[in-house]
Amino acid sequence: MEKLLDELLPIMDVQHDCILSKMGDVTVVFKADLPEIFTLSDQEYEAFHQGWVKAIKVLPKYSVLHKQDWFLDSSYRPDFTKDDTSFLSRSSERFFNERPYLAHSCYIMLTKKPENRKTATSLFSSLLKRSIVPEETLKPQPLQDFLGSTGQFKRIIEDSGFVKLTRLTENELRSHSRRLGLIEQYCYLSEKNDSFLINDISFDQGLQVGDKHCQLYTLADAQDLPSLCGSRINYDKYSTDKTKFSVGFASTLGQLLSCNHIYNQYIFIEDAQKTIQKLESKRLRLQSLSAYSRENMIARDATNDFLNEAIGQQRLPVKAHFNVLVWTNNKEVLKDLKNKVSSALAQMDAVAKQETVGAPQIFWAGIPGNAADFPMNDTFDTFAEQATCFLNLETGYRTSLSPVGIRMGDRLTGKPVHVDISDEPMTMGICTNRNKFILGPSGSGKSFFTNHMVRSYYEQGTHVVLVDVGHSYKGLCDMVRGYYFTYSEKNPIRFNPFFIGAGDSLDTEKKESIKTLLLALWKKDDENFKRSEYVALSNAISGYYDHLGRNATVFAGFDSFYEFLRDEYTKVLTGDRVKEKDFDIDNFLYVLRPYYKGGEFDYLLNATENLNLLQERFIVFELDEIKEHPILFPVVTIIIMEVFINKMRKLKGIRKMILIEEAWKALMKEGFAEYIKYLFKTVRKFFGEAIVVTQEVEDIISSPVVKQAIINNSDCKILLDQSKYQNKFDQIQELLGLTDKEKALVLSVNKANDPTKKYKEVFISLGGMLSRVYRTEVSLEEYIAYTTEQTEKVKLMEYTAQFGGDIQKGIMAMAEAVRSKT
Repeated sequence: MEKLLDELLPIMDVQHDCILSKMGDVTVVFKADLPEIFTLSDQEYEAFHQGWVKAIKVLPKYSVLHKQDWFLDSSYRPDFTKDDTSFLSRSSERFFNERPYLAHSCYIMLTKKPENRKTATSLFSSLLKRSIVPEETLKPQPLQDFLGSTGQFKRIIEDSGFVKLTRLTENELRSHSRRLGLIEQYCYLSEKNDSFLINDISFDQGLQVGDKHCQLYTLADAQDLPSLCGSRINYDKYSTDKTKFSVGFASTLGQLLSCNHIYNQYIFIEDAQKTIQKLESKRLRLQSLSAYSRENMIARDATNDFLNEAIGQQRLPVKAHFNVLVWTNNKEVLKDLKNKVSSALAQMDAVAKQETVGAPQIFWAGIPGNAADFPMNDTFDTFAEQATCFLNLETGYRTSLSPVGIRMGDRLTGKPVHVDISDEPMTMGICTNRNKFILGPSGSGKSFFTNHMVRSYYEQGTHVVLVDVGHSYKGLCDMVRGYYFTYSEKNPIRFNPFFIGAGDSLDTEKKESIKTLLLALWKKDDENFKRSEYVALSNAISGYYDHLGRNATVFAGFDSFYEFLRDEYTKVLTGDRVKEKDFDIDNFLYVLRPYYKGGEFDYLLNATENLNLLQERFIVFELDEIKEHPILFPVVTIIIMEVFINKMRKLKGIRKMILIEEAWKALMKEGFAEYIKYLFKTVRKFFGEAIVVTQEVEDIISSPVVKQAIINNSDCKILLDQSKYQNKFDQIQELLGLTDKEKALVLSVNKANDPTKKYKEVFISLGGMLSRVYRTEVSLEEYIAYTTEQTEKVKLMEYTAQFGGDIQKGIMAMAEAVRSKT
């Protein structure tokens, strides 16, 4: 015979942000934000565990801690509504569309039972009988005392620094016309508010809620529990010979159990004194019966040990129960779910018991606010220290709400998460600068990550200057229509340091950069310049720009500057009676003659295009062909310095980024080291960030600049696969100042990648306080834009040529061709 849920529901009302049951139990509900999985160290797990123990001890007797963790199969839903989304961003959204992941919500319910409440058992619960509200529940003082205890509980848990509790209000607990309340969510096993169907609950042929077929697995008998428990266990997938990787003891029943399930955790705090008295009586009975049975003797000794520990070590005796409720819409899948749960419990060294007869009452007790109606014969005696080991301590990766950052992938499923590694760490106080140091050997996915990061920052309005060797950013630069400076015989590298674009002006810094360039061209490294030469050059530059102002037809460039010196400035020097020993103008003109038209390097400083570098947002200096050139390389180095410092000083309130790839090794030879030191120490003050990328560990060790200036001033350290260095990683760990937890994370990179997906993992440490490993997983279109494989780059050039040089259409065509093949 059918019964209406209204008649049987054990919940009477929701008042004062508390759930009131028909048996007089009062429940306070918190929503918990737990730490992300794979982010805690051994010591942090232990500290978190101790925080739970302390918090449970402040709860009054006859109270229940019911922790309910929901894990729901979900899929990523992209946002195609933004008009300003770029082509590659839209490709990424399409790529991740409907990517499955496990959505997690955690609720902590603290219930206070009336002292004279009849204990629920398998033969008696509110599912079978209702009762008049106890007198104690009607008095205001007990409620205030209980609310005071819950406040202390919340404070102790939050003071551990690992979790944030938010108390649910009456509005969130109740159901509304278009939103499910917490109680209704559980009764219909639906946390998604897009479904407003009312479902039947049937116990006739197993547990069934609407079209959901459910199974309940319990840890309720001491015989089925693991012989040892702790705050953490080793996660073998990510462990190495050198490091042990930790996850929470109950993680296998949480985020690592990939199916729809609810993990219910109950800890019952009874009257400790009465519990000890009952156990003393039990011990005496077993003592008298121990002569007749060895089992009685063993039980007596176990009870005796329990009592000794309770009294000797001031342990809090509690009763506990843990269960996993799994469900599916397809009955055929139940067998697979059983195997998954059995395997998860086996990893904890526990035995799964499938509940059938007792399932209705255990399910019923799981209704938020009804934990006091749990059948106590399905619990076991233990201490708070052991019971809290079975609590789920972790959640999935969270996405940042910051408008700045990069899209990375959740390590377990690849679900896209937004990660801010620049501004958020600064506001949180864990970083003092935005600089980054990237270390990754060849083939580790370093170029992919840096391309992905640079593109993300560019699309968020950042001015990007890249110094590269190896053409890693050619595709991206063409994609965003940036300036790409590179050298070839047919098209040599060209600049124009004399040009002043809109928004720029001849200020002291512009003059200084031109003077520095001219002196570098004129004097050798070991030659010093005189004060008089410096003054003469300064006057020449000022006179040249006055000359340009008077002659609008003259184009700013080295040629016109040279002609001004030769034809007009020589007369000024003669009139001022400047002696040859103070400034040898003839020597100066002779040495700089190769840069004037008709000279060997006449192209270098006379560019007529790509002139306005201050306002250009994406600039790549590709130095592969000239890094050994004694003339070109020093000039290009000075121009790079001038370009970024100009942006630093003049673009106020705009983010700037300079990324120096493997080119930094060549730059060190030309006195660039001091500039890099200056850059890493001061760029923070100008809303900028400096990034250095390197491949080899030896590079760090051999370069004092990298070792000191760069590493010490880079609060964000990014490491890719270091497995080839795991036997000598201690040296890297010491140099980079990584903790043992970070070492374990770094060496776990790419250890257990999903073989069905193509991606590489990356480790990111922020100020040594926040460390994560993420996936760098990109769409096919992004892959084609970022690839450094020469064969793929040549193909892209061919496709681009078919569309008149439109690289976006070339990428689309190449992606379509790849998909059609596969």
